[in-house]
Amino acid sequence: MDYSEVSQKIDKRIAMDEVIFNIMAVIAILFAVFFISIIVYNIVNRKKTVKHAPQLSVTARVVSRRTDTWGDHATTSYYATFEVESGDRIELSMSGTEYGMLAEGDSGTLTFKGTDFISFTRA
Repeated sequence: MDYSEVSQKIDKRIAMDEVIFNIMAVIAILFAVFFISIIVYNIVNRKKTVKHAPQLSVTARVVSRRTDTWGDHATTSYYATFEVESGDRIELSMSGTEYGMLAEGDSGTLTFKGTDFISFTRA
């Protein structure tokens, strides 16, 4: 085997590696586009659902509160679980100010629309 044959084999190998790399890059891009599309679809679908949901006001009791902290900049999400007269429970997210005004055991009128918290007025 002389130098030119070895050089040709190396060139073929490099060309094959480039083809494989390009195929993998296309697959990665398609996967990212698919994943982002699913996220956008879910966000739009949730907003449509909440937009068409009726606003309800029900007698409820605060049964629990929780926070979820995540990210490099310590982003905190606030949640409260309410129990309505039928015994059903619903967990709603809210602002930190609204969260701070609630205590477990509080009873009153919960107003919400779909999965969006509107207000809680103590009885």
